[in-house]
Amino acid sequence: MDFSNDYLSTKAKALVPYVAGLQPQEPGWIKLNTNENPYPPSPKVYEALQNADISRLRLYSDGDSYALKEAIAKDVGLAPENIFCGNGSDEVLALAFQAFFSGKSNVLTPDVSYGFYPVWGNMYDVGLVKKPLRDDFSLDPADYKNGNGVIIANPNAPSSLALGLSDVEQILHQNPKGVVLVDEAYIDFARVESTVTLLGGPCNGVPDGQCLSDNHVGYENLLVVRTFSKSHSLAGMRVGYAIGPPKLIAALGLVRDAFNSYPLDMLAQTAAIAAIKDRPYLAQTLSQVIITRDTTAARLREMGYYVLPSHTNFILIQTPEAQGLYNYLLKNKILARYWATPRLKDYLRVSIGTNKEMEAFLQCVQEFASERPTKQI
Repeated sequence: MDFSNDYLSTKAKALVPYVAGLQPQEPGWIKLNTNENPYPPSPKVYEALQNADISRLRLYSDGDSYALKEAIAKDVGLAPENIFCGNGSDEVLALAFQAFFSGKSNVLTPDVSYGFYPVWGNMYDVGLVKKPLRDDFSLDPADYKNGNGVIIANPNAPSSLALGLSDVEQILHQNPKGVVLVDEAYIDFARVESTVTLLGGPCNGVPDGQCLSDNHVGYENLLVVRTFSKSHSLAGMRVGYAIGPPKLIAALGLVRDAFNSYPLDMLAQTAAIAAIKDRPYLAQTLSQVIITRDTTAARLREMGYYVLPSHTNFILIQTPEAQGLYNYLLKNKILARYWATPRLKDYLRVSIGTNKEMEAFLQCVQEFASERPTKQI
C-alpha cells in the first residue's frame, strides 16, 4: 500500500505499522498464527448474551465499565479503583504509552517482544531503548536500570519465556522514576506467578475469599495489562484491562476521555463479566491447552527440533529451515508465524490448537522433514 500521498501528515508518513497474522476468509485452514484460543468461550457467555436486553443498545454503554471492573477486581482481590477497561489490551497499552511514556527518553524494552511496542513508541514520541535479550531469548533484569519507564511482556512474545516474580521485582526496584508496564496477555498459561501480587490493595492481589492481610503497600509504579482474548476465548469481543494503583488508573482514564469516552460496548462488557466469573470453565480449557502445548513440544523434540520452554499458548521452534517449513505448512493450509528478521529468521511460532489440529500440524512437519533427508533439522 502507498503511504506516500500528499495528504498524510509527516508523522503518518513515518509510521511503520504493525503487521498482524493472516486471517483467511475461505474455509479449510488450520489457523495457528495468531494465538487465539482453540476452544469456545464459557457457556455462561452464550447465556449472558442471549439474555441481554437488546433494547439498551440504543443507549451509550457505561464508559467506565464499572460492573466489569467490579468483576475483575473481585477476581484478582483488589478494588474497582485498581482496574481500567479498554477496547482490547492493544488500546489499553496505547493509552498507557500516551499517559506514561509520551515525550520521554530512555524508556526500556526488549529488542525482541510484541511488535506493537515500537509502533506506539514512534507514534507517541517515546524514546525507546531496546535491550537485547540473551542468545537464548531470556531477559536479564540487570539490563533494566534507571529508565524513565520500562515496558515488558511477561510471558514474552514471541519467545514464550517468562520471568519469575523476583526478577520483575528487581526491575521495579531498579526503576523508581518511571512506570514499569508488564503486559500479561499470556499469564494464565504460565508456570510463574502474576505480577499482580506485587500491587497494594485490600487483598494484595489475592483472589476473593482468600484475603488474609490488608497491610501490604505495593509498588506505586507498577501497571499490569491483561486481555480476555487469549485465555477467555474472547478475541472477537476486544476486551482488555489494566491493574494498578489508583493514580495510574486515573491517568489512563484521563487519556481515554480525551480520545474515546465509550471504548467498550455493552455486549462486550456483558460477555467479559460472564467469562471472568466462570473460573471452573477457564481452568478446564487452560489445562487442555497446556497439556496439548507440552505434548506438541515433546513430539517436536523427538523429531530433533529445539523448542523453547513455553509459558504461553504458543511455542517457538528453532530450525534453519524455518522459512521452508512455514511455506510447506502454508501449502498444506496450515498457518504459522514467521519473521524474516536477523534474530528470528531461524524460528517459527506456532499457536496451540485442538488436539486434532496439532496432530495435523505434526504430521505435516514430519512429511516436511522426510522430504529433506539430507538436511539437518
